[in-house]
Amino acid sequence: MPSQFVVPQFIDVEDKILGPVTIRQFTIMMIALVVGAIEYKLLNFAVFVPIAIITVGSAAIVAFARVNGRPIHFFLLSFLQTLRRPPQRVWNKAAYISGVQEVKEVHEIIHEEVKVKSEVSESRLRDLSLLINTGGVYRTDDDFFADQVAEDQMKKKKTAGQEAGKESPL
Repeated sequence: MPSQFVVPQFIDVEDKILGPVTIRQFTIMMIALVVGAIEYKLLNFAVFVPIAIITVGSAAIVAFARVNGRPIHFFLLSFLQTLRRPPQRVWNKAAYISGVQEVKEVHEIIHEEVKVKSEVSESRLRDLSLLINTGGVYRTDDDFFADQVAEDQMKKKKTAGQEAGKESPL
């Protein structure tokens, strides 16, 4: 019996390092604390307190908040992408055609002649279906006469070759 392997099922769960805190959350909070320490050294205490609250609070929101079960930074990225895109997409055929023509001009595409196939008549379709159904045994009148002409030409060549062979002495 082949050995069985355990397939991981929760691969989208982040690894925890300190209780319920993940590596990403821990890193974000450490960066916020370093920024807070720099603010403490550079600013007056009265100015430092509100700015530090905003800095550490926004870092805590980014680190711990979730929207629809996903980390908030994914939500923020999706939101920014949505703002950059137009709210309504409109098909502009003229712009599309000019763009296609520009590409053709740049790449110098050789125009291939399109062969227009003639429509197949009902009688031709009937003949083709009979040919397929009979496994190639059925011959149409046109095919029969074309075969007769080809056989006649072969016979003429053969007889001409035999006559030429009789005339030449060996």
